[in-house]
Amino acid sequence: MDTLSYKTVSVNKATANKEWVLIDAENMVLGRLASEVAKILRGKYKPEYTPHVDCGDNVIVINAEKVQLTGKKLTDRVHFRHSGFPGGQTSQTPKQILAKYPERLVEKAVRGMLPKNKLGRQLFRNLHVVVGAEHKYEAQKPKVVDLSTNN
Repeated sequence: MDTLSYKTVSVNKATANKEWVLIDAENMVLGRLASEVAKILRGKYKPEYTPHVDCGDNVIVINAEKVQLTGKKLTDRVHFRHSGFPGGQTSQTPKQILAKYPERLVEKAVRGMLPKNKLGRQLFRNLHVVVGAEHKYEAQKPKVVDLSTNN
């Protein structure tokens, strides 16, 4: 019997097949977009997926300012952050975040769907969120993925 036919092959950093993916966030619901982006970042759709290795793709999200939130989440939801100093807690609504730093809303949603460990921090570095349709990653020849057909 061939002993190599039934061995599980784990991907490592050297053998991972990483690509570049372009996603247009225009008129997409934030949570649905973030969950799909997180899956692509982890590489969960690949047959050679390995849970403890960065085997996902690099993702470029364009038109981050045109993302949608359902219901009254734009005004009623509150995001908190803390400076680390006493009394340093500040709060913002998604509407305020979209007005000043639109890319942070998408980044925060995707970061919450990644693992909370070293691997999650490494995976988050593969995410590039851009305001507008122009981006600086044309040299990587990203493959365009249309997530609106999957919903």
